[in-house]
Amino acid sequence: MRCLVIVPTYNERENLPRLVPDILRQGEQFHALVVDDNSPDGTGRIADELAAGDPRVSVLHRDGKRGLGTAYVAGFKWALERGFDYVFEMDADFSHDPNDLPRLLRAAVEADAAVGSRWVPGGGTRNWSLLRTLISRGGSLYAKLVLGVPINDWPSRRTRRSARAGSPVVGRATGRCCALWSAVAARSTPSWSWACRSTT
Repeated sequence: MRCLVIVPTYNERENLPRLVPDILRQGEQFHALVVDDNSPDGTGRIADELAAGDPRVSVLHRDGKRGLGTAYVAGFKWALERGFDYVFEMDADFSHDPNDLPRLLRAAVEADAAVGSRWVPGGGTRNWSLLRTLISRGGSLYAKLVLGVPINDWPSRRTRRSARAGSPVVGRATGRCCALWSAVAARSTPSWSWACRSTT
């Protein structure tokens, strides 16, 4: 089993040298793909150095700041082309805990998709303003009602899913991160099973 963790970066030179080893420590099945948008602070160079030191690290360089959603789409396409079994999304700022990866993988093995959610029992947030909480919860509730998919945390980028199951949507996707997952989830109804796990 091979699992790819996609890490989009833009000016993350302080975090990346700590994050990538933390990802790899979760098990030999985990690989990391850094998708760097030509960071002015040299993050791309640091990513190349990490890749030179470990065959489980790869780097996808892009020519400018093109956005988080397109970075994930590029990462998913890269994973599909190389036959990865599972794909994870992870922010480079440690807002997603690498230690959650094995738990999400266990959930994913039992379902078609697994989501690490702030809005399930045991989940939560740290240092969020009331406005940010309302936007996240309100947007999630709206998407859940419109699409009829049992996901409580649409803005979450802790989402993990099987590469093969998402390929029909990812193959045509060009847009933003939330739009990508809305499309994937909408196509899933009602045949997919979903597993949600708490994260903080």
